[in-house]
Amino acid sequence: MVNIQPATPPDLFGPMLRAWRRRRGASQLALALQSGVSQRHVSFLESGRARPSREMVVQLTSALDVPLRQRNAMLLAAGFAPVYRESNLAAPELAPVRQAIERILKQQEPYPAIVVDRLWNLQQANDAATAFTLFLFEGPPPAPPPGKAPNILRWLLDPKALRPKLANWEEVARHLVSTTYAEILADGGEPKALAFIEEVMAYPDVPASFRKLRFEERPQPILTLDYIVSGRSLSVFTAISTLGTPQDVTLQEVRIECFFPADDRSDALFRSLAAKR
Repeated sequence: MVNIQPATPPDLFGPMLRAWRRRRGASQLALALQSGVSQRHVSFLESGRARPSREMVVQLTSALDVPLRQRNAMLLAAGFAPVYRESNLAAPELAPVRQAIERILKQQEPYPAIVVDRLWNLQQANDAATAFTLFLFEGPPPAPPPGKAPNILRWLLDPKALRPKLANWEEVARHLVSTTYAEILADGGEPKALAFIEEVMAYPDVPASFRKLRFEERPQPILTLDYIVSGRSLSVFTAISTLGTPQDVTLQEVRIECFFPADDRSDALFRSLAAKR
């Protein structure tokens, strides 16, 4: 009678730890010093000769500044339940955060401010942003695909949306695609995020080279978005804020983008939009 032993589950944590260490440009010794774990134990974990405890996974991923979403994935790979919640922004326990975000949005008036996630899905907007959107589209924006939220990057790349109205479209699109792609790779290249990049790259005349940021010998101090809408010019730039010390996946991925006029003409336009509300 043949004694069939149960298959040993493959070690997924070790390769993930090694990949994140290399992604951060750290040696095993550097990670050992940063995390307070011996270099030998780091080596054993990466090779699968040792299995980490739950606390060890958190300790090492914290030392490598692994995003919370990927920390949960590494906990699962090590055989543990995820530690970090992925809450809905509307959850009751996030009420203080929502209040803080609403104060930021209100304070930004008469200039637009929006809340987006890591993939540019629109979560919230102030009144100025709503008026700005109606002005850019010259009416209500197109409805998003079923089951999806309005998406800023889709709007900018879609020839049926804002793309024809952006005078410096190629420069802006290249920058947004390349920086978003770089951030996705830096966060571990999650399949859902990579699929989003493939989706937006499928728009007409969006070259594969947009994934790489073009080097400029003397770049401008800041990249503006230069719109032309019904013969009226508007130039804006943005500032993006994130929440400090997040312990929730959703909160770590929240981005608050505030728009500012790049010239007096654009400032006057924002104030005129506010006066019409």
